[in-house]
Amino acid sequence: MRIAICDDNPQDIEKIRSYVTEYFAEKKRNIEDIALFESGEALLSDPEPKDIVFLDMEMPGLDGVYVGKALKQKDKDIIIFVVTSYLEYLDEAMRFHVFRYLSKPLDKQRLFQNLDDALALYGSFSSQIVIESADGCHAISTSDIVSVESHGHGTTVHTLHQDINSTQSMQHWIQTLTRHSGCFFNSHRSFIVNLRHVTDFDHSEISLCHGKFQAYLSRRKYAEFKNSYLLYLESIR
Repeated sequence: MRIAICDDNPQDIEKIRSYVTEYFAEKKRNIEDIALFESGEALLSDPEPKDIVFLDMEMPGLDGVYVGKALKQKDKDIIIFVVTSYLEYLDEAMRFHVFRYLSKPLDKQRLFQNLDDALALYGSFSSQIVIESADGCHAISTSDIVSVESHGHGTTVHTLHQDINSTQSMQHWIQTLTRHSGCFFNSHRSFIVNLRHVTDFDHSEISLCHGKFQAYLSRRKYAEFKNSYLLYLESIR
């Protein structure tokens, strides 16, 4: 995991860095790198991938709103914490799906609680599973799975890049993917859907990836699905 901190105030950078280091030490989890930047320009010019970013809003040059939007365009899965004294940026920050909005001075316990949520979300994006098919095994990131569809004696795993006919049963996928309970939902006896790819739904059908994929929704599961989807949306805001 690579974490970036961007703030024009070196004291604020050091405070966030010390809290983040303390948090990961308590959790006994390793960080690949904590990269420090004092401007939005420096952050955007850094070519290395970033998993979590702590971003100030009011900085000379490129402000946090511009930088946040640019980061999300490059990587929709990046987890952005806005850390600022200026609440008037909240609406703009929410438009590019900031993960959390933290006020200065930073409250350590609130930060730690939100980092718990961030790591849970990161795990759902980054974990991989193995799909067994007649021609071999395929390692796929769970975030790339759009839906799983049962047919006959097997299943088809629809991903962002390809459809894979799996020899594994629907029951296997229900047990495997519901470990990622915040992202996957068994919407019908023939379908499991990834909530992060849902774009529309009604009482009988779910549209994913803006209509590229469709899945059935059992009428008796409509209310449960709706609640799960709204909870998922809340978790990524």
